[in-house]
Amino acid sequence: MEKIAVIYGPEGGYTDEVAHMLAREWGENETVLLPVSRVNEKDLATFDHLIFGGPTIGAHNWSHDKGNNDWDVFLTRLHKMDLHGKTCAIFGLGDQVSYGRHFVDDMGVLAEHLKTSGAKLIGQTSPDDYHFEESKALVDGVFVGLPLDHDNEPEKTLPRLKTWVSLLKKDF
Repeated sequence: MEKIAVIYGPEGGYTDEVAHMLAREWGENETVLLPVSRVNEKDLATFDHLIFGGPTIGAHNWSHDKGNNDWDVFLTRLHKMDLHGKTCAIFGLGDQVSYGRHFVDDMGVLAEHLKTSGAKLIGQTSPDDYHFEESKALVDGVFVGLPLDHDNEPEKTLPRLKTWVSLLKKDF
C-alpha cells in the first residue's frame, strides 16, 4: 500500500493532536504528516491519497482586519493545483456548542476547493449524534468528512476516528 499524506494545521492544539492520532490509527509507516504551513504542490504530487485536517471556522474568517493564516495561504494555491486522480478525505475540529451555527464550516469550504481542483472526495459521515444548528460541511444530508468536537466530546474522538479510518481504508 502506498503512503497516505495527512495535511493538517495549525500545528499545536487539537488539530495537530488528532492528525497524529489518525497516523497512529492508520499506521505510522503508512502515513506522512505534512503541516499545511509547509506543504506545496510538489509535496502533494507524490501522493494519490490525501487526508486534510483543519480547525472549525473561527475568528480568522470573521475579522475585518484578519491576517492570512496557514489555511488561507494554502487555499490560494490549492485552486491552481490539479488534483485529478487524487482521492481525498477531510476531518475537521469543531465546537458544536460555541459555534453551533457554523459547526465545522471550514470542512465545507475545503471540500469545494478540492472538488474544483478535480479531487475525488470520500469519507462522508452522518450528522447523527452531533448537536448543531447549521454547517457548510453538511451536503445532501451528510458531512463532507469527519467532524470532531474534541472540546465538548473528547471521549468520542478516538472511536469516531477509528470508525472513519476503517471506512477510508476501503477506498484508499
